[in-house]
Amino acid sequence: MDSQVKDRKGLSSMLSGADDVEEEEEEHFDSDEDDDDEDDDDFEEDDDDEVSSERRSEEFLLEDERARLEKIFLQLSRERVFLRVHDVVIKGISKTDASLIESEADVLKRATAMHEIIQAADTLNARLRSLGLFDSVDITLQSGPPGTTNVVIEVVEKKSSVSGDVGIFTKPQARSWSLEGKLKLRNLFGCADDWDGYLALGWDQISEISAKVSLPGWKGIKTPVEAQVSLLQQDWLKLSSYKERSLGFSLGLISSVHHDLTYNLAWRHLTNPSEMSSSSVRRQLGQNLLSSLKYTFSIDRRNSSSRPTHGYAFLYTSHIGGLAPGSLRFLRQEFDVHCCLPLGFYNAAVNVGLSSGLIFPWGTGFLDKPSSLSERFFLGGKSSPVCTLGGPSSLLGFKPRGLGPSEPRRHTGTEKFSEDALETDERDALGGDLAVTAFVDLSFDLPLKLLREAGIHGHAFACSGNLTKLTENEYRNFNIKKYMESFRNTVGCGLVIPMKRFRAEVNYCYVVKHGEHDRWKTGFQFRFSSAP
Repeated sequence: MDSQVKDRKGLSSMLSGADDVEEEEEEHFDSDEDDDDEDDDDFEEDDDDEVSSERRSEEFLLEDERARLEKIFLQLSRERVFLRVHDVVIKGISKTDASLIESEADVLKRATAMHEIIQAADTLNARLRSLGLFDSVDITLQSGPPGTTNVVIEVVEKKSSVSGDVGIFTKPQARSWSLEGKLKLRNLFGCADDWDGYLALGWDQISEISAKVSLPGWKGIKTPVEAQVSLLQQDWLKLSSYKERSLGFSLGLISSVHHDLTYNLAWRHLTNPSEMSSSSVRRQLGQNLLSSLKYTFSIDRRNSSSRPTHGYAFLYTSHIGGLAPGSLRFLRQEFDVHCCLPLGFYNAAVNVGLSSGLIFPWGTGFLDKPSSLSERFFLGGKSSPVCTLGGPSSLLGFKPRGLGPSEPRRHTGTEKFSEDALETDERDALGGDLAVTAFVDLSFDLPLKLLREAGIHGHAFACSGNLTKLTENEYRNFNIKKYMESFRNTVGCGLVIPMKRFRAEVNYCYVVKHGEHDRWKTGFQFRFSSAP
């Protein structure tokens, strides 16, 4: 600091010397009384010289300060400067509990060197911004007692803590539309708590209502806590001849970037108002209890979830049921892997995906028991396999629950035949215990600049998948060669229109291979997939 002061004094003395010279020049010009016009011109030049001299002095000071800072950073990078945090000062909070920020700031107190404090401050800044509670976060260091520093955290809280959304959405798997509303409250009690309410109204019934609360890791809790209560009703009468009503509770036990562990407890009731369901569906009707643990491991290194051009993604899910007496006993495993390779022209990329799932009951006599109808795998629907990352479900060209094991419905003699009955061929989709799907998708830019700027692009694809039953001793009849030979295949091409909330596709699908009782369609199809 002394050398810096000295340098600044020397610089100021140099500047003052320059001023003396300028004063002498001014006196010299004043003594010339023969030409007043020339004197005036000289005075104006002297004023310009003074301004330029001041500018040069400011530049000298900036250069000196820049050199000093570079020297300090160079010293920090080469040498370990021991320093610890003496105190953390928090400014700008009114609604948020100070202990929330203090718990996040513990990382600062573990630092023992200057560069460690800077790294910890950068991590803390990113963490506080990720909470979504503040418009801005500034962290500065101030001098403290010898060998220490004080950290000042100044935040600006967001003014509005309430948000909502209302819209009309389609549920392709249930073949229905609904009016959905969402309400979100943030930081209601000052601990970064999130309160979410969700309501979906069908044309004739409430299809879902739920409430969820989320808390971050706070006051010694190392992982976020999430709890949800929901009432769900699904209508599968047209596809599988049953309706499902579920009252459930879920509790998030572990939640991190790659790992999630959730406990689920639900009471479910399956009914058949039409009394036309097949024998396999009728055996599943009634009430049951679900008590399960679900673990999910996921990695997503793609540059985009709606139109990836490079990267990869992987998801693995393990779901075990039967934790409570009398609850459904099953073991469900899923994995899904996506890989994307750029081609280097027209922003083209090849996406390749493979997913599979297996479910099996467990317990005494499990080989003779069927798997739960609600937990089985169903293939088909209108979701894009490129966007979908969650196990086998989507197969383009096939209708929702459009392939796999099925069974004729019961005829009572009083039913009325309609277009829906003819469309479904009067069979119930039963789902399967083993499902495998794969796809290849080539995406590319279109030649029109207007379409490229709007994000509209073309793609060509090929999909394949199969579904079979293994429970109730059916595994004895399983043959891997026959299973591979019975894969359903689809090829096609189309346009992709990205939107804010979903991805719209206009595709021409050609079903190359299908089963005897599958529900499929060759031709133009419109598909909508949620954009994650």
